[in-house]
Amino acid sequence: MKYIAEGITVDEDLCGGKPTIRGMRITVNTILGLLSVGETRENIFANYPTVNENDLKNCLNYAKN
Repeated sequence: MKYIAEGITVDEDLCGGKPTIRGMRITVNTILGLLSVGETRENIFANYPTVNENDLKNCLNYAKN
């Protein structure tokens, strides 16, 4: 597993090598997709209890770059 940005990892054996949050099976694209369709932070946290506010910020920062 390799960190490619703050809190964002890539592992060829995890999620097909897509960027994930802290090595979990939650892809950055999943979180960005939820946010893009208007999902609230509260609902994301309820559905993905291991995701926190920093994870959301890290996903958004990763998307900017």
